[in-house]
Amino acid sequence: MNFFRGVMGGQAPGPQPSGAETIQRLCDRVASSTLLDDRRDAVRALKSLSKKYRVEVGSQAMDHLINILQTDRSDSEILGYALDTLYNIICNDEEEEQDENAQKQADDLGAQFTDRFIQDPEHVTLLLALLEEFDFHVRWPGVKLLTALLKNQGVQVQGIILVSPMGVSRLMDLLADSREVIRNDGLLLLQQLTKSNAAIQKIVAFENAFERLLDIITEEGSSDGGIVVEDCLLLLLNLLKNNSSNQNFFKEGSYIQRMKPWFEVGDDNSGWSAQKVTNLHLMLQLVRVMVSPVNSPGATASCQKAMYQCGLLQQLCTILMATGVPADILTETINTVAEVIRGSQVNQDYFSSVNAPSNPPRPAIVVLLMSMVNERQPFVLRCAVLYCFQCFLYKNKKGQGEIVATLLPSTIDANSISAGQLLCGGLFSADSLSNWCAAVALAHALQDNLTQKEQLLRVQLATSLGKPPVSLLQQCTNILSQGSNVQTRVGLLILLCTWTSNCPIAVTHFLHNQENVPFLTAQISENLGEDERLVQGLCALLLGICIYYNDNSLENYTKEKLKQLIEKRIGKENFVEKLGFITKHELYSRAAQKPQPIFPSPEQMLFDHEFTKLVKELEGMITKAVHKSSEEEKKEEEVKKTLEQHDNIVTQYKELIREQDAQIQELKEQVSSASSQNEQMQVTITQQLSQIQQHKDQYNILKLKLGKENQSQGDGSQVNGLQTEELTQLRKEVEELRKEYTLLQTQLSGKDELINTLKAEGSVGGSDNTELLKELEALRSQVQSQIAEIDCMKTERQELLRRAEAGASNPVPDGDGWSDTAKIAELESRLAAQTTETERLKEEAKMSSESRVEMEQQHASATSTAAILQTENAKLQTDLQESKKEQDDLLMLLADQDHKILTLKKRLKDLGETVDDEDDLDARDQTDDDDEEEYYEDED
Repeated sequence: MNFFRGVMGGQAPGPQPSGAETIQRLCDRVASSTLLDDRRDAVRALKSLSKKYRVEVGSQAMDHLINILQTDRSDSEILGYALDTLYNIICNDEEEEQDENAQKQADDLGAQFTDRFIQDPEHVTLLLALLEEFDFHVRWPGVKLLTALLKNQGVQVQGIILVSPMGVSRLMDLLADSREVIRNDGLLLLQQLTKSNAAIQKIVAFENAFERLLDIITEEGSSDGGIVVEDCLLLLLNLLKNNSSNQNFFKEGSYIQRMKPWFEVGDDNSGWSAQKVTNLHLMLQLVRVMVSPVNSPGATASCQKAMYQCGLLQQLCTILMATGVPADILTETINTVAEVIRGSQVNQDYFSSVNAPSNPPRPAIVVLLMSMVNERQPFVLRCAVLYCFQCFLYKNKKGQGEIVATLLPSTIDANSISAGQLLCGGLFSADSLSNWCAAVALAHALQDNLTQKEQLLRVQLATSLGKPPVSLLQQCTNILSQGSNVQTRVGLLILLCTWTSNCPIAVTHFLHNQENVPFLTAQISENLGEDERLVQGLCALLLGICIYYNDNSLENYTKEKLKQLIEKRIGKENFVEKLGFITKHELYSRAAQKPQPIFPSPEQMLFDHEFTKLVKELEGMITKAVHKSSEEEKKEEEVKKTLEQHDNIVTQYKELIREQDAQIQELKEQVSSASSQNEQMQVTITQQLSQIQQHKDQYNILKLKLGKENQSQGDGSQVNGLQTEELTQLRKEVEELRKEYTLLQTQLSGKDELINTLKAEGSVGGSDNTELLKELEALRSQVQSQIAEIDCMKTERQELLRRAEAGASNPVPDGDGWSDTAKIAELESRLAAQTTETERLKEEAKMSSESRVEMEQQHASATSTAAILQTENAKLQTDLQESKKEQDDLLMLLADQDHKILTLKKRLKDLGETVDDEDDLDARDQTDDDDEEEYYEDED
């Protein structure tokens, strides 16, 4: 009891032990006590001393505490004390009153104890197992201890957790804990776990981390939430930054759509807490991670499309044009909008249509450019606007044309401020940063766009009253020659180099001013200080562009004359050395890394990302062009002409190939049609082959049967068995064939009788027709004779009438007159009878003709039926012949078999074997049948 009294603060008589001695006694008690209560009290005492005596407790008690974690798993209280003690000796508490040296010593101490703890990976595995305990006093200190280990030695602990079975899954379960303290500390743990480890990031993402984190953000109030929202956003940034797999999973899971409500800022923007600003800043960074220019172009484009379709871009533009938004949030929003629209035509078109809520409404681009050329605006805000303008013009020829069009005389509106006017105003203002920003912005309007470079040559500026206007190109060279600020001159030279590159017309306009070339050569040849080196390099680049893209349209400034001028005034080696000043500048490499202009101060803002790519492209070309002689250039021109001729020949061959392709296509169609016909023929052949194969199969079956019989001859013991059965089967088949033959003979005889009957009917019909024709001819002759007789009688009648008329004029005796009258009456009656007979004969002739036609039709149908029956008869004859042939073959086979059987029987009899003849077998069967009949009769 005295021992515990001394440890817990009680006063004991005698000298008090030192801290190291007390800790040693406690460690001994932990190691040797058998009672759980004693060990628990000792560990609790070590916990109370662990902060004050960190080194002593860590060096003496760590092994005992780890042993407690392994052996006393059943007691959650002692586990909690042990974990708290280990946390106190490993964690580096950052106290404000400590100086840097003390803090460094504490960090080193924590790293040493961490190394000692993780020397055995099983200790980390043990800690992961303890996190499965639901008890608050075990799980919470375990989470804090593992977080401290990751802070001190992250890479090593990450490796151990990665290979531990279900290690990451156990940690992900912390997010589902209903106790907010454990859940929130679990977020901090996962932040440390996912730092710079892509493998763990992927595992955490596929453990449904996105869904859980977004749910927590929504529950905590999104941007209005507290520190928990910030921790969730930091973890999301860890999972998505520079991890294309997780970014694709985030997009495919439709989580981009769930980000839109984060940016729904109300109209009242007066109350922005520090936590809200932090949260919204992280949310904007999360959007930028998904559309960062360093991502693959395909992934960036798909995310940009999703952000436009779900309305996220529209929501960001609303924040952009809102009032009362803090400056840092506005700056980050501008940068975010810039990357969401960069290289996406649809998003760029939408952004160009956005108007600020002013009176009258102004385009958002104009409002942003007003901020860029305003020297009172913060430097980071002006850089963000320049970046947004550059992203709007990136691969956007339509937008470039719209910006240049605002500078052309035909489109200038005096009543409104345009983007072109603001750029010109910034280009010639007194603020050097505005000069540089305006020049670089205008250069982006000309980037890789020859049409706009030529259009910009039309722009005329009014310098002062009473003086003629000058071109924009000339005004830039005038300001350049006045020796203004270095930043201004660098910006103008960037604009001129971009303008004249790959544009011979612009080069001609530049060289047309007689003062430009002498100014450039003077600048390059002088030995100036360090600050002017960059200007000299840019002047050398501009002069080199004038040589490389020179079309020799000006006699005084041809390529050859400019090279001679460089050789005489500057020297080729000196010129190349001055040209190299650009890439050797310390700010060049910084600008070449990322498209976003990020500079610590306005004075260091000298290079643009796109211009660094142009310099890299032109430097080697200009160096070669300067060193080339006139003869080499002539050879190059000849080579170019040869290549042009070659291209013409290639074009001709291409046309010939197209024609041949068309012909080949036609031939292919013909081949395809022929192939289809061939396929049809093949089908027909296949059908015929199948029929042939069926006949062959039947033939092979018979051959196989014969082969089996031949094989069975070698075994004499099977003669009475198998061969008899096979012969019986063959006899049955012969009987069936005979029956079929008889049936075919019957059918054939029936068909023959039918044919003979039809022939007989046809012959009878023919004789009837002959008789009818004879009868018809007789009737016709009879009618003709009667007609002749009638005509004769008519003649007599006429004669009698004539004579009667003559008798009336010369009267004759009465007897003769009566006789004439009677004769006339008789003739008339005979004539009427003949007429009736004639009509009757005509009717009979008509009926005979009709019956003749009907008989002819019957004869024709009988003839066709006879032809059909003859065809069938021929077919039946063919079948009959085939059946006869098959029957003969079978009979031959049967005879052969009988002969073989007899031979074999004879051989068996010669060998002394008993062989039953078929007649004996039949007689025996008959005797058996008779015996059975007698038996049944006796029973009856």
